[in-house]
Amino acid sequence: MADAAEFHDRMLSLGLARVSEAAALASARLIGRGDEKAADQAAVDAMRNQLNLLEIQGVVVIGEGERDEAPMLYIGEEVGTGEGPEVDIALDPLEGTTLTAKDMPNALAVIAMGPRGSMLHAPDTYMDKLAIGPGFRTGVVTMDMSPAERVSSLAAAKGCSTGDITVCVLERPRHEEMIAEIRTTGAAIRLITDGDVAGVIHCAEPQTGIDMYMGSGGAPEGVLAAAALKCMGGQMYGRLVFRNEDEKGRARKAGITNFDRVYTRDDMVTKDVIFAATGVTDGSILPGIKREPGVLTAETMLMRSKTGSVRRMNYRHPTAFD
Repeated sequence: MADAAEFHDRMLSLGLARVSEAAALASARLIGRGDEKAADQAAVDAMRNQLNLLEIQGVVVIGEGERDEAPMLYIGEEVGTGEGPEVDIALDPLEGTTLTAKDMPNALAVIAMGPRGSMLHAPDTYMDKLAIGPGFRTGVVTMDMSPAERVSSLAAAKGCSTGDITVCVLERPRHEEMIAEIRTTGAAIRLITDGDVAGVIHCAEPQTGIDMYMGSGGAPEGVLAAAALKCMGGQMYGRLVFRNEDEKGRARKAGITNFDRVYTRDDMVTKDVIFAATGVTDGSILPGIKREPGVLTAETMLMRSKTGSVRRMNYRHPTAFD
């Protein structure tokens, strides 16, 4: 009986891929329709239904808000059949609701799973994030460096000029000063409108041309991004940012007492995890849902940190069976 409760990541990985695929396919009919809430709700319902088919004792630790915000997949919600291993789940059924509603690039359905207690219970606040890809010594970039120092240090480690570095940044007014400082180094900046989980993953995917991600975004998305980098390799750092006492209260409720702590990738995700992302709209990481008469086609990236494996899978779904 004890063995049956182990977290067999290899056995669970295909089931996790089905979960992200279901969410992506459900939101596909709302791509470009201008209704963010409907697209998000469709993804949530499909993801919940598929999760409840898995033989797990799952708890959502990174979700779409607190219990009173149901019917979203809320923090603390129990999913699965109630049998099998106890697991933590971090998810975003539709990362990029605005991207989906406007048919813009890089909307994803994203989910990660690990043994119980393996993921930081990040509160619904901002997190200042810094990430680079694999192959560099620890500390080549740090949260204590200025944006320009990070660019210079990474360029030195790569053996290139700062002008050869590309930094991904979420396009927000709060980042204007940081963007201006990065530009003084001659580095290029890839601005994204939404979806900073994808932004961090870019660092570990050479074909994207992104060397580094920096800037603040949602803390829950930071844990999801850390789960992806734990599978792909790379460094990530995060520090919670609080705008008021209410947000500090949320952190205390999540068990966080050191408000100045810098979390590394392995602080945010402490054990081996599995991660799945399915493209909703076309992007630099995954193609979006393709429509043909009677068929929807989805592509999923499925990863395991234990082996460092990254699989890309195509799924053809006949709509006649919906």
